[in-house]
Amino acid sequence: MFTNKKHSIRVIAALAIGLVLGTPAALAQQDIFIDFGRGPEAVHLPPQIESGEALPLVMMLHGYGSSGLLTDIYLGFTEEADRRGFILVKPNGRVDIYGNRFWNATPACCQYFGQSNDSAYLRHVIDSLTQRYAIDEGRIYVTGHSNGGFMSHRMACDHADRIAAIAGIAGATWADPGANCTPTEPVATLQIHGTADLTILYNSGCLVGLGCYPSARFTAYSWAVLNGCELQPETAQEQRDFTARAGAETTLQAYPNCDAGGAAALWTLAVGSHVPAFTSEFLPAMVDFLFTYEKR
Repeated sequence: MFTNKKHSIRVIAALAIGLVLGTPAALAQQDIFIDFGRGPEAVHLPPQIESGEALPLVMMLHGYGSSGLLTDIYLGFTEEADRRGFILVKPNGRVDIYGNRFWNATPACCQYFGQSNDSAYLRHVIDSLTQRYAIDEGRIYVTGHSNGGFMSHRMACDHADRIAAIAGIAGATWADPGANCTPTEPVATLQIHGTADLTILYNSGCLVGLGCYPSARFTAYSWAVLNGCELQPETAQEQRDFTARAGAETTLQAYPNCDAGGAAALWTLAVGSHVPAFTSEFLPAMVDFLFTYEKR
């Protein structure tokens, strides 16, 4: 896929950085910052926090070379948190020798140098927030873009007891989920991927110096197996308009009759790139998927 490691790093680092508008400072003013052991992390508390009601928690994970604040600008999560009333945490990964933030999700993406137990750290962030704030512990969700998408799947594999649902955008699960993904209970999962993604290929690929990753379809299928679903996906009759391309370009597929609390879905963005320009319909639809599922 790539000619050399430096080119791999450069392409992955594109992510949302080249497309975002606005500045992180504007969003940072709305956040509080909490040190969970790796330095301050941005947490957004919606106005509904004043009610004292237990609110959902959404963890949003950035891609390689990006940050929580930049990804928030790209996807618009703070506005959605205020509208729907959920607590939003947008942590940052460690920094590699090139100055790029990353998550150690799977061998394919994106740990070029050093070790980092990000799965345990992010679990610690979730546990700490539930101790600090009134959070509905049956409604904890993880989502991410690119490297953050890989990490979302990793979190579902490792912390199924804690996470109700995940949505990974332009990422993938383990190349061998049977050997590496052993969730203790069902987790609802959504894979979102563009067919024209040249960074993380829709139909699988490899990153030089790292490893290989499965296709978007295999990622969804592997979760159908893990969640006890029927293994023939159903396709929605109507497509959705989730990107700035003309017309309804996104096909929605889901595996039916999963075990209680489980789901496996794939949203395919026809000719979608690695960093799609999403319409205003996209994020509410993705959050609708997440919030359909609760742990009880």
